[in-house]
Amino acid sequence: MAVIQSQVIVGSDTYEENRSAMLDFVARLRSLESRAVEASNRRAPVFEKRGQIPPFERVERLLDPGMPFLRLHTLANYMVGDPNPETSIPGASVIIGIGFVQGVRCMVWADDSGIAAGAITPKTGPVHLAVQEICKRQKLPLIHMVESAGANLVNYEVSAWAVFGAVFRNMAQLSAMGIPNIVVLHGASTAGGAYMPGMADYVIGVKENGLAALAGAALVKAATGEEADERELGGTEMHSSVSGVVEYLVDNDAHGLLKAREVLGRLNWNKNTAPLHRQPYSPPKYSPEELAGAIPVDHRVPYDVREVLARVVDGSDIEEFKSRYGVSTVCCFASITGIACGVIGNNGPIDPNGATKAAQFLQLCDQSGLPVIFLNNTTGYLVGTQYEQAGMIKHGSKMIQAVSNLRVPKITLYIGASFGAGNYGMCGWAYEPDFLFAWPSARTGVMAGQSAAKTMSQVAEVAAKRKGEEPDYETIAKQEARIQAHFDRQEDAFYTSGQVLDHGVIDPRDTRKVLAFALETCLESRNRELRPNAFGVARM
Repeated sequence: MAVIQSQVIVGSDTYEENRSAMLDFVARLRSLESRAVEASNRRAPVFEKRGQIPPFERVERLLDPGMPFLRLHTLANYMVGDPNPETSIPGASVIIGIGFVQGVRCMVWADDSGIAAGAITPKTGPVHLAVQEICKRQKLPLIHMVESAGANLVNYEVSAWAVFGAVFRNMAQLSAMGIPNIVVLHGASTAGGAYMPGMADYVIGVKENGLAALAGAALVKAATGEEADERELGGTEMHSSVSGVVEYLVDNDAHGLLKAREVLGRLNWNKNTAPLHRQPYSPPKYSPEELAGAIPVDHRVPYDVREVLARVVDGSDIEEFKSRYGVSTVCCFASITGIACGVIGNNGPIDPNGATKAAQFLQLCDQSGLPVIFLNNTTGYLVGTQYEQAGMIKHGSKMIQAVSNLRVPKITLYIGASFGAGNYGMCGWAYEPDFLFAWPSARTGVMAGQSAAKTMSQVAEVAAKRKGEEPDYETIAKQEARIQAHFDRQEDAFYTSGQVLDHGVIDPRDTRKVLAFALETCLESRNRELRPNAFGVARM
């Protein structure tokens, strides 16, 4: 093993410039996150009038005090629907994360009924599917605080409706896997929202406010002409005594959250998991706080990924694998909070040797059962005659094949560029990592905007000359600027997170804590035994 010797000079002009730029990114992240909180809390008087607890406070009250909570998808739906970055509200009208309830690690999900009555946004469905997939992989009980108007009929899209059916399919599959699904019915939930309690294993209904109906009174009137009483139609009082949809009728929101804690506590969930084994460890030699200044925010400025490792892994201590071969791809064994893992990081493009080294390293990690962390900062696989003749295609394919078939936990972090097929080889979103987070300065896409723009300019020039014409350089320049702006906008971490192409954007200074939490979550699931059945628990 070797302790990394950092070359970063803390307090230097370069360090302070990097730090200032990174903190600007972090400030933007926090500002966007607070935008959703502020929008939701503007309806606090309405909740108070109903005797309800606002959505963000529901989450706080449900969770164990003082225990870690990892928020997910805080930027989902940003610049979707409303493309204006100054007014778009992120969050997809949900508050979701992994935390502890009665000492049990579980997925916590609250509909943000403070925004458009909790109606789904274009990216709410993809968020639901992503977190349900985490529940499946990590064997996490799910507690859902339900209050949603369901589909937004004003912005209805048939494709969104069709795909959303998978949310209920997943609820059935979770139940069949033996993973509990608990719903607290806080307020009105109609149409698809009514199936949330219908498909759950345990339903807690709040008196007077909780309501679940396939069609609300207005739709019933329009469809059948019936003048229905809302509470008789779908009130929790009716469901707890007549329909049987509600197991536990509670007095108010606070009582409902307490009952959810009691229900989960009585399941004795942790009896079926072995304790997580940790090696003795020491903190990094260099403070994680320094990640705000040690790393440049411009992906075009090269840096050594070991500077990240020095501030993330235990004791800043790594065992490099083939350090003199394929040197732009760094593979090493390390540990984070005593959890052994393999790490692959980039110091630029991936060459044939780097790809073959990574493929072998991934197979070794799989053989030993070591989780793999991918630290993305690459413009992709190298191109050109030299690299094609050296077998870049087949060697890059070996790396992608190894990533695709890994059986161990995979955790991906975008810490710079992640372009082209390099994103695939480094376990991008399509490769279903257990968790994928991004630094706010990260950039992802098929290629950098500048490269795409120049490529198309060269194509235009060649096409004109082939026709015997003089290239229109003014038009080509305008096209180049337009293409670069188009690519630059989409490679931004805030934009891609809004598209639900990660599990969230994090402050670089939280990297060690987030990776540790993710590793714990993955390994706890590997130690847990479930009691699956054939069809899930049916409500009778």
